[in-house]
Amino acid sequence: MVLTDEELAAFRRERTACVVGRKTAERFGWKVGQTIVLRGTIYPGEWPMTIRGIFRGRDKTADESPLMFHWEYLNEGIKRTMPGAVDTVGWYLVGLKDPDQAAQVSVAIDGMFKNSLAETLTETEKAFNLGFISMTEAILTVIRLVSFAVIAIIMVVAANTMAMTARERMSEYATFKALGFGGFKIGVLVWGESLTLTAAGGALGMALTFPAARYFESQLGQFFPVFNVSTGTLAMDVAAIVVVGIAASLLPTWRAATVNVVEGFRHLG
Repeated sequence: MVLTDEELAAFRRERTACVVGRKTAERFGWKVGQTIVLRGTIYPGEWPMTIRGIFRGRDKTADESPLMFHWEYLNEGIKRTMPGAVDTVGWYLVGLKDPDQAAQVSVAIDGMFKNSLAETLTETEKAFNLGFISMTEAILTVIRLVSFAVIAIIMVVAANTMAMTARERMSEYATFKALGFGGFKIGVLVWGESLTLTAAGGALGMALTFPAARYFESQLGQFFPVFNVSTGTLAMDVAAIVVVGIAASLLPTWRAATVNVVEGFRHLG
């Protein structure tokens, strides 16, 4: 999270100061120096704060939606309404100089609080985030199933298209054979046509993925603040294109490669 030195210094000086992510600031039209009031739910009451900085993410995957303020400000405020929650902390973020020591540090921290009234569960930031994502696992499972169903439907449509094409061109394939072309070369022609067809549709779909992802992020940014199209997704797209193209061409390729010259000339499309 990137702030200017002036913004960071102003945030540290003022107890009621806060910093907010770029996306949230743009969403509500907030500016540096503006005073806003949060209405608490977990911690009831109204919490006025002054925005002293608007941060941006250093990396593309950084979350630019949080609003952060001083724990001391909250702790002083709940002394009147929730005295039992005074001087408590929900979670700490611990920075490591050597990420390879994450497992050992986690065990050491949890060992310090073992069998106490405040036992801890220390985990990596990735595991922490995946814990929230797992809450929507059912939705993700449905999306995966629908995706595979769509791919299967596309495969059937592509196979039907290639079958119709091969049936209408039987006389042309018979002509090729009469001119001396082998079955392998004729099969490659059909196979190449199928791959070209699926590649054209797949390239169009991959190109539309990026604006669709940006629209999804703009509409559901509060739930998915970072929604990027990964290289792994693009690799799976390419794999699906190849699989659909090959599967759709299997039967037409076999029929074209094994067509009898006499039967091919007698064939009516």
